[in-house]
Amino acid sequence: MNRVDRLVAILTTIQSKRFVTLEYIADKYQISERTVYRDIKALGEIGVPVNFENNKGYSIPKEYFLPPVTLTSEEANALILVAKLSERYTDRTIQKNVTNALDKIKSVLRTVEKDKADQLQDLIGVFTSANVENKDYLTEIQNSILNRQVLDIEYVNNNEEKSCRQVEPIGLKFYSNQWHLIAWCWLRNEYRDFKVLQIQSLKNTMQPFKKTEHISLEAYVQSLV
Repeated sequence: MNRVDRLVAILTTIQSKRFVTLEYIADKYQISERTVYRDIKALGEIGVPVNFENNKGYSIPKEYFLPPVTLTSEEANALILVAKLSERYTDRTIQKNVTNALDKIKSVLRTVEKDKADQLQDLIGVFTSANVENKDYLTEIQNSILNRQVLDIEYVNNNEEKSCRQVEPIGLKFYSNQWHLIAWCWLRNEYRDFKVLQIQSLKNTMQPFKKTEHISLEAYVQSLV
């Protein structure tokens, strides 16, 4: 993360809560407290009204930015529930993006709503047998699907046989308590279902799909019926 991105992230984090401590920011972004102090000073120098109170931490007046969107408390609560589900049903790459998005959403809430949102986060737990290992592949797979880019994967099948594949993803599907990558496999010359949990390595080649036309994910699922 470059410094500009980090300054924006710190600004959003402070806005998402009533008060944020120096230690919390340092831990969240894995930087030193000295760096946090310099970044907050830099925000002040460009006109951001960052306030500090002893035993509480940093805050930014809610009037500093006009909210770009208006959310009802029910809408905000629904998004908190989605964020909690992501903790159990996705990998770290998705969880990080969901957390950052939730911080941005909370930053536009009024103080009372913000406090209730923080309280609700602590009162919701998701307990499941979902089999999601943190291999950090889901975001890269999403990027490949959206940008139509070929993936190189090393895959171990149910018989523990390892193979290297070049695949062109058409979608992600969650069933049987785990994520499945549905993709055209050039090794088998057909669409295949890969359990993400059994992908040993994954690399986006950044090369465009070689196959000009693909069926939709829905069409693939229907073909199995």
